[in-house]
Amino acid sequence: MGKSMGSDEAYNFVFKVVLIGESGVGKSNLLSRFTKNEFNHDSRTTIGVEFSTRTVQLNGFTIKAQIWDTAGLERYRAITSAYYRGAVGALLVYDITKHLTYESVERWLKELYDHADPHIVVMLVGNKSDLASERSVPTEEAVDFAEKKGVLFLETSALESTNVEAAFNDVLAEIHRKVSSKEVTRGSIKAVSLASPVHKPDGTEEKKACCRNI
Repeated sequence: MGKSMGSDEAYNFVFKVVLIGESGVGKSNLLSRFTKNEFNHDSRTTIGVEFSTRTVQLNGFTIKAQIWDTAGLERYRAITSAYYRGAVGALLVYDITKHLTYESVERWLKELYDHADPHIVVMLVGNKSDLASERSVPTEEAVDFAEKKGVLFLETSALESTNVEAAFNDVLAEIHRKVSSKEVTRGSIKAVSLASPVHKPDGTEEKKACCRNI
């Protein structure tokens, strides 16, 4: 991880963050609001997978956030493992006005932990907070759930740009804290690739129990 700050592309870390949750909860608009400061009222269902990047400054470090977005993955089972591979953060999004999207959060969380690094930083995001009059998921209920599961929580409005920066930046800051602290063995949560524990240039041990010691 070079620190040459000469070029625009110089950064200390690349963090892959995935957006998950039911179709129509606003994942693509959260992505476009954070990476391009845009909101599309006429948003179509995402086909396949796409990602956007944004570079942020955090505690004197330059972090390139690579945010991945997909339609509710059920139609794209084949790409599931590739989608989660290398992810160090996840925003699990539901729509505060549609209780069914909140009810599926537990299933998404299970899928995430089935496929992703166990140290992944997760934030539960209640989107569309601008539609408060149509709210069907009480904030307190989601707060309790997030606390119970040990995940972060925020309510956002991609439309009004409320808490969108905070949601992504809190996740990036927590990833950075984990990477910098001794909570995670160096290499267990690592930008770009968490998935290949075998190639450890510095010879540190990997958390996952495995068959060989290199």
